[in-house]
Amino acid sequence: MNKSEIKALIYLLDDEDHEVTQHVEGKILSLGGTVIPFLETEWEESFNPIIQRKIEELIHELQLGIMIERLQSWKNGGGLDLLEGMWILATYHYPDLSMEKLAATIDQLYADIAIQFQEEMNAVDQIKKINSVFFGSMNFAANTKNFHSPSNSMINVVLESKRGNPITLCVIYLLIARKLNLSVYGVNLPNLFVLTYKNSQTQFYINVFNRGIIFSKTDIDHYIAQLNIKPKDIFYQPCTNLEIIQRVLRSLIFSYEKTGDDEKVKEIEKILTSTLDENHED
Repeated sequence: MNKSEIKALIYLLDDEDHEVTQHVEGKILSLGGTVIPFLETEWEESFNPIIQRKIEELIHELQLGIMIERLQSWKNGGGLDLLEGMWILATYHYPDLSMEKLAATIDQLYADIAIQFQEEMNAVDQIKKINSVFFGSMNFAANTKNFHSPSNSMINVVLESKRGNPITLCVIYLLIARKLNLSVYGVNLPNLFVLTYKNSQTQFYINVFNRGIIFSKTDIDHYIAQLNIKPKDIFYQPCTNLEIIQRVLRSLIFSYEKTGDDEKVKEIEKILTSTLDENHED
């Protein structure tokens, strides 16, 4: 389809016949993400608010499709790069976000901690050293004022504001720890995401949302008992990068439920479903 044909379709977006506009929207969406730059140009050149709004909706729908495809491709490739997964999620709000810029920011944080790091330190002292820099000079902290803000799940926003929810703070901390070659992983606790340091000799837990406080399996036992739920292995053991991304998506759903944005709740649920196995009961 050439540009003049697409232009003619866009002209029909404010047709009074609903069936016509539906057909036109479907036709434009079938062209895929390559049509986005053309739609953006048409939006800038249009003086019709109805057409502008329809173009905005179409661009968002196309970008959502691109994001879901990227996420499924990431998952099918084994979900090896956690930062890439977080970048894909952040493109929901920030479609032009640069993966390279995110990686450079994480690299800089790693470099600032690595300077002060001594590999001969024991595991607990290594974590305490990260804590002293991460929560000290770097000034990362829990976003307790706007805990339910969707921005807390956007890694680019958290890297900039230094304020986030438990899981996004954990992800940033985890990415740095892995660059330091530490055996640190995510742990899916109910109502709280934490980290664990685990190797053949030792295992303990790190609550990044509470300034990296170190705690034990017994503390998790007590926590689970207080919640009055049955202990499960997943409450104690490392989870996968895919499970971390799914947890971020659930956190986003919860945030949008709190703000009453039903449309976004549906969209994030659609994204989450795209990451689940067909036989998964969510």
